[in-house]
Amino acid sequence: MLSEDEIQEMLADADDVSRRESFRFSKKNSVSNMSFDEYLKFLDDVQQIFSPFKRVKNITLTALNKL
Repeated sequence: MLSEDEIQEMLADADDVSRRESFRFSKKNSVSNMSFDEYLKFLDDVQQIFSPFKRVKNITLTALNKL
């Protein structure tokens, strides 16, 4: 349950015009409107950030593993 103060804060927040416009702006710029080419470009950009991992050449010894 919300306290009376929390209820009043939520009501005041709902009356804030700039806050309301921020939510409307985020709804207009939804990623669901992204084209497939834009999505592929996004994935390429992500891959540039996370470079390929180096492969480990050492073999992991499993003879001493215990359950």
